[in-house]
Amino acid sequence: MSVFSGLSRPLKAAGVALIGVAVVAAVIGGVTVLNTSGDQNAGPSTSGEPSAPGGSSSAPSSSSSAAPSSAPSSPASSAPASSSAASSAPASGQPGQPGGQPGQQPGQPGQAGPDQQASNKWVTLRVYNNSLIKHLAEQAAADFRGSGWNVAEVGNYSQGNIPATTAYFRPGTDEEAAAKQLAKEFGFQAQPRFDGIQNSSPGVIVIITKDYRPGGHQGS
Repeated sequence: MSVFSGLSRPLKAAGVALIGVAVVAAVIGGVTVLNTSGDQNAGPSTSGEPSAPGGSSSAPSSSSSAAPSSAPSSPASSAPASSSAASSAPASGQPGQPGGQPGQQPGQPGQAGPDQQASNKWVTLRVYNNSLIKHLAEQAAADFRGSGWNVAEVGNYSQGNIPATTAYFRPGTDEEAAAKQLAKEFGFQAQPRFDGIQNSSPGVIVIITKDYRPGGHQGS
């Protein structure tokens, strides 16, 4: 005897329908429970992506490895640079000290270097005879030329008596150094020009007197 025995057909149909609904609800409930449990199992796997902390840990590792490499290199490279600069300073200073001392020797007062002496000989010389000895000026001019001097004129000076053979120059010109060098070489004196020859042609004026001896030797 079944549960529906003694019931009318409409009631039986309603009971079957209720049973069907209960079965469907049970199936739906079971599926829901399964989905819920599946979501719970999957949740930890997705939320457990702790790979991010692991990735973030790689960032400090890279920065920490770069920092030490750059930090030690900068002091090491700068230290030798400063030491090389310091070592170059004394090197340049030491040669300068001995170099300057010998350079002062040619510049001592009263001494002219070879170049200056050669340059002085290019200054024009004008040689005049102030004696009664014929051709004495020509002989003196020949001596001067033989020593490399630039004799431009030879003649007589008859405007007065000169006491001794003298080379006359205009002060402050290149004639001064040339006249003093010539006088020292041939043994007579050098003086500034006097009024009588002040406006004469440029050049060292050498007035030869009877005390001059051919060959460049002055008589007593």
